[in-house]
Amino acid sequence: MRKAPYFSNLLFCVSLPANLLAVVILSRGKCDLSRCVTRYLVGMAAADLLVVISHPLLTWTAWIYFPQSFLFITPVCRLGVWLVFASTVTSVWLTVAFTLDRFVAICYEKLKTKYCTERTASVVIGTVSVLACLECVPWVFTYGPLVIIDGVPWYCVYTTSYKKSPSWAAFAMLHRLLTPCVPFFLILLFNIRTVRQILAASRARRRLRGQKSGENDKDQEMENRRKSIVLLFSITGSFILLWITRQVFYMHQRISMTFVSYSVTDPRYITEEASGMLQILSSCTNTLIYALTQSKFREELWNMLKFPFNQILKLIKR
Repeated sequence: MRKAPYFSNLLFCVSLPANLLAVVILSRGKCDLSRCVTRYLVGMAAADLLVVISHPLLTWTAWIYFPQSFLFITPVCRLGVWLVFASTVTSVWLTVAFTLDRFVAICYEKLKTKYCTERTASVVIGTVSVLACLECVPWVFTYGPLVIIDGVPWYCVYTTSYKKSPSWAAFAMLHRLLTPCVPFFLILLFNIRTVRQILAASRARRRLRGQKSGENDKDQEMENRRKSIVLLFSITGSFILLWITRQVFYMHQRISMTFVSYSVTDPRYITEEASGMLQILSSCTNTLIYALTQSKFREELWNMLKFPFNQILKLIKR
């Protein structure tokens, strides 16, 4: 609740339109990506959009500008907490699902035709979303009211049982293992296997093409693979880098049993705020990655940005 107001406002103003544009552009299917990949990228952008709405908008910005609004009545506040956790877990595991899809597409040619399809992507996205929502339900009960005014409970703070109960500690550790420790491991494992397969396939294709033609002409299939891998590694790499600080801080917090920092100069306070900002920042990096790595996405983005101005010019000419 104490995040820097300028950061939260900037993050919301940048992330919301960025993710909306990503959803619209990718949904049109004109970025030279397969339908399966497009479906995953749209799902990830939609999950990131929910993260932006629930975190910077409904918590940080609302706390700064509307601290006494209905959003901070305890039941509503708890619902907001659940939305934050559910959208974050969904975003993380969709990144894992996308990594797995690319791993199967590159390393298992026979399985690729059955698994790497638009229908399978839709089923995976739906399943991940439902499981994430269910897994985050217990977080609602870790918060209680800060004060009760005229019989109405206000605000959300950790309950005493959450801070001291071994059962809640076990649940919190399990949650952190599932998000993001296990995703870290799976993403690194899939990427390492994918790189090894690509390097082996590249050497084999170069030898084969050299024997057939003796030329160094451009291999379109390997070029497509290269673009796909650049996109994959950019998304997964930024996810790990932006999440790692938050995870290390949480582990320290749980081990030392320190849940409160008392001043803005406290190193724990600074680390907590910085790690939280980096984690939420991961929700708006994918659009930038698409723009930097995909020429067709840049082209569609430019066309969309020009569209309203072109319409205004047409009206003026008429």
